[in-house]
Amino acid sequence: MARKLLVGFMAALCTAAMPTGAQNMTPPDALARSVTDEVLAVLRADKDIQAGNRKKVIDLVEKKVLPHFNFVRMTQLAAGRHWRQASPEQQKSLVSEFRMLLVQTYAATFTAYRDQHVVYRPLRMQPNDTEVVVKSLINQPGGKPVTVDYKMEKNDAGWKVYDVVVGDLSLVQSYRGTFNTEVQKGGINGLVKALAEKNKQLIARQ
Repeated sequence: MARKLLVGFMAALCTAAMPTGAQNMTPPDALARSVTDEVLAVLRADKDIQAGNRKKVIDLVEKKVLPHFNFVRMTQLAAGRHWRQASPEQQKSLVSEFRMLLVQTYAATFTAYRDQHVVYRPLRMQPNDTEVVVKSLINQPGGKPVTVDYKMEKNDAGWKVYDVVVGDLSLVQSYRGTFNTEVQKGGINGLVKALAEKNKQLIARQ
């Protein structure tokens, strides 16, 4: 359930094309705030998504959410020390399968986000910072508020998310144990195979 909550909140970080160039780059907190409003509006209005149209949800994720996440760094953090043991080709496969796993596993969670109210905390950031944490509080009807922190880094394409922390649970750290277990059983290729098989199972359920 914790993993589902983590990735479900990834929906709040999608947007149209982001400006490039340091002078035109949208500040990370302003970006998060504006796109949260945009995405929640889509989720509240789209009846197909609310009804569980998985294809439409995945299309939304692919086009709007994923371009703004650094999946290379996310996979590297999840793999830990094993990342250095992988060849460039194995690293590429790990990133691809991990990316697909996140999309396939949690597409259904996007249908649950309609009535949340998001409050962003003041951003602590120095002018030359290239990494920041955007802190937010999700107020849920009938439930306790949930803290959601977005760890973001700046590159030439803009600010990218490389981890999401809900409460005290990190997205990438929540996968580290699973990655480690699979590597111990079958090496890097075993981990890639396990992720690929899981993705096939999830796709078959659609």
